[in-house]
Amino acid sequence: MGIIPVLVVAALILSGLGLALFSWAVGDGQFDDVDSHAAMPLHDEEPGS
Repeated sequence: MGIIPVLVVAALILSGLGLALFSWAVGDGQFDDVDSHAAMPLHDEEPGS
């Protein structure tokens, strides 16, 4: 068995795993609010308040 079929199978397995994890993260609500955390440093509070 050559190396090319092994690499193709490994790439398909890793791609499927990545797609499954991405689908799980989207379904879990990981990407629901992408703007508020990015804007938090812009609305920094004064120290001690």
